[in-house]
Amino acid sequence: MPRRALSEHRPYLLLSLLAGISYFFVADSAIGGVWLMLWKGAAVAFLAVYAARRSAGPDGALIAAAMALGAIGDVAIEIDLIAGGAAFALGHLMAITLYRRNMRRVRTGSQNAAALALAVFAPLIAWLITRQSPDWTIATGYAAVLGLMAASAWSSRFPRYRVGLGAVLFIVSDLVLLGREGGGLDPAIAGWLVWPLYYAAQFLIVTGVVQTLRLKQTAD
Repeated sequence: MPRRALSEHRPYLLLSLLAGISYFFVADSAIGGVWLMLWKGAAVAFLAVYAARRSAGPDGALIAAAMALGAIGDVAIEIDLIAGGAAFALGHLMAITLYRRNMRRVRTGSQNAAALALAVFAPLIAWLITRQSPDWTIATGYAAVLGLMAASAWSSRFPRYRVGLGAVLFIVSDLVLLGREGGGLDPAIAGWLVWPLYYAAQFLIVTGVVQTLRLKQTAD
């Protein structure tokens, strides 16, 4: 990476890591309120800035928008679960558009099966978790969009062990969150899992996508 790129762009990843890691340790502190919500949102907001600065064109705009909507969702979900979920769902739609624009031309049967499993089992498990809740339709519908995002990521030309894995971690994080909200999972256990899984997912996704887009840009 050129020296100028190191000085101008990598700091956004560093700032994101600092915000993301530190938030895990202060999430249940007495700070509370708006400051803690902004602290939380900053982690993925810096990833959005990184994506915007390090990628170009429609695909770059889509990954930056997906990250920005994730940051909005991080803040909104602290106020209202449905509002936060709506922001994340919009982010997933942006990501689906990105992945569909960059589908892998040749896929094996096992790869197609894995993508189908992600699309089917995400909403199915969400339904099993929330079926006794009055909001089960919203949770299942959101999980369906999430599953399609993960399936599209797995089928795209972006690296599976970064972007694909990140999408899978996103599913696991949200299913753990639904389990906590539905009372089926100990909040203490969920507290140890949700944020680390979610932040790792976003970090893997954005770095994998941006690196691939930059390699394509260099080749062109």
